[in-house]
Formats: sequence, C-alpha cells, structure tokens
Amino acid sequence: MTQNTAPRPLRADAQRNIDSLLDAAKSAFGTSGVDAPAKEIADLAGVGVGTLYRHFPKRSDLVKAVFQHEVDATADAASALAAEHGPVDALERWLHRYTEFLATKRGLASALHSGDPAFDALPGYFLGRLGPALGSLLDAAVEAGAIRAVVSPQDLLYAVSKLNLPMGDEEPEHGRRMIDLLVDGLQYGAGQTAG
Repeated sequence: MTQNTAPRPLRADAQRNIDSLLDAAKSAFGTSGVDAPAKEIADLAGVGVGTLYRHFPKRSDLVKAVFQHEVDATADAASALAAEHGPVDALERWLHRYTEFLATKRGLASALHSGDPAFDALPGYFLGRLGPALGSLLDAAVEAGAIRAVVSPQDLLYAVSKLNLPMGDEEPEHGRRMIDLLVDGLQYGAGQTAG
C-alpha cells in the first residue's frame, strides 16, 4: 500500500492566518526590521504567538515566506494589468508595483544578505518569477510598436532597483517620477525603422 505524499490542503481559517501573518510581518519588517518581536507580528495579525510559530518555526521561514509572497504578488500583477490596460500603461503600472516591492525588500535586506543558507535560493526565485512577468509586458509593448526593443527584463529590473535606491531626504514620489522618465525613454523612437 502506497502512502499519499501530497500535502493536505489548508483549512480556510489556517490560510487566513498565514495570509494575516505574512501581511503583518511585511509591515513589521518595514518599520522595525526583520528582528521585529514575534509578539508584535502576531498582534498585528490578530493571532497568538503559537500560531506564528506553528506556521513559521524559524525566523528565516517567515522572512523567506514574506519575500516569496511579495514576489508572487508582484509577478501575478502583470497578467491582471495587461488584461485591464494598454501595453505601455500596463508596463508602467507594473513597474510602479515593482517599486513598491523594492520598498518591502529593503526591510528584508539585512536578513537576505546575512549569508544564511535558508535564503540562497531566493535570488533565483526572484528572477524566475519577475523576469517572465516583466518579459510578457515588454513583449506586448514591443509588438504594439509602443516601445523600443532595447532592454531585457533582467536589465530593466536592475535599472528600476537602482533608480529607487534611497538617496537621503527625497520625497516619496521620487521613484514614481524616475519610472515615468524611464518608460518615456523606452518609447522614444518606437516604431521607427532603421534607415
């Protein structure tokens, strides 16, 4: 007799607890860093500390889950935006969404760059999910003749992250303006044939 090795689906209340914990941890990490007290995270999520540890026994489990959750949400936004907006508008909106993800990632940066082997697979996960999502938006905009085919998804992810590095006391809209300029630059000369 063979055993069924597929994981059991989570009950709806357990999934709600996990989602609440991930949102609470994201918020706590953004304000207090990844060393935010477990009680603070559990209180924000509206659950007990035992529930936090049942789902995320180690701090690295929680950090990794928050990172992956945010990567997934950002990647999944690409298809929804493409369905609702024209190619350039969808691309620009997604890049703004990616900027929001980068702000979350800054709260996780100390843990992600700590050398903990629990985080070794995350850069590949990041590129494996966000590269294709952005690539589909770039391809649609290029096919529509709306932007030039001059940049790869990986290059654009890197460029946007560099444009959004904190530089002191800039106002919160700085990153948004930089994305708008970048998208304008991609549109310059679109649809022109080489002569």
